[in-house]
Amino acid sequence: MKIDVFCHIVPPKYKSALDKTIGTVAMVDVLPTMYDMDARFRIMDKTEDLRQVLTVSLPPLETVPDRKKAVSLAKLANDEMAELVLKYPDRFAAAIASLPMNDIDAALRETDRAINDLKFKGVQIFTPMNDKPLDAPEFWPLYEKMAKYDLPILIHPHRESDYADYRTEKESLYSMNTLLGWIYETSAAMIRLTYSGVMEKYPGLKIITHHAGAMIPFLEQRVLDFADFGENLLKSHVKRNLDKPVIDYLKMFYVDTALYGNTPGLMCSYALYGSEHMLFATDFPYDTEFGLKHDRATIAAIEKMDINAAEKKMIFEGNARRLLHLP
Repeated sequence: MKIDVFCHIVPPKYKSALDKTIGTVAMVDVLPTMYDMDARFRIMDKTEDLRQVLTVSLPPLETVPDRKKAVSLAKLANDEMAELVLKYPDRFAAAIASLPMNDIDAALRETDRAINDLKFKGVQIFTPMNDKPLDAPEFWPLYEKMAKYDLPILIHPHRESDYADYRTEKESLYSMNTLLGWIYETSAAMIRLTYSGVMEKYPGLKIITHHAGAMIPFLEQRVLDFADFGENLLKSHVKRNLDKPVIDYLKMFYVDTALYGNTPGLMCSYALYGSEHMLFATDFPYDTEFGLKHDRATIAAIEKMDINAAEKKMIFEGNARRLLHLP
């Protein structure tokens, strides 16, 4: 079996409410597999023994200006995902809670409701959150709570097009805010969660990062060398008050396989994280074939990895079962 831990959905009722609140989200609207279950199942049927873990797609709910509406939308999305998991257990292995992170108290309450009442298997947050870093003190109660639940936090990157690539411009061109900006945002979040002490304070915290750990596996040695360089020569800019080497905390993260079919990239992540910290994910349904293209490419890329069959099984399903406490 293949358990896709990071695929996206915009359930129909939630989509309608979202459209009324912020207007139509263009990317969602052109992907029928995002909200039309029949269309979604037709694509899923082309991949044998596939199960999906549901996460609500963009936009992040904290970008909804009205906090009460953000809370209402989170509850609606989570209720609808819970219904889908209950109705289609042969399609959906679990769901991950959507949270209104512009109201941390409400987000904590919704976390409890989603896990205890709806039987969700984790929560999703975005980075940054309304331009705030993930290591901001207001978010630490969520990390403490999820460490106690022993369920993962899925981090999804986000950067709008008005985040210009150069200071002399007004907006990002060529989709660089998504293509490269999202990868940077994930990497920055991992570094900030490490240096701030979040990973040290909550050693049981499980965080799954999108796109194979972003830049961290590729830049591993640069990260480590700069940590030493910063400690020795840049004390006014880089401070590290951690009990263990930086790399030990970075290895606490988990990474998915959503590189769209890049075996060398997966092997780079494997070199740092090993098979025990890699989980199958495709970023469904964000591709030109409504999800099928990335499904096939990602599976093929994992099959081509120079690792043994037992490790591939861990990536395809074993690690998901363990982290999400699936039967």
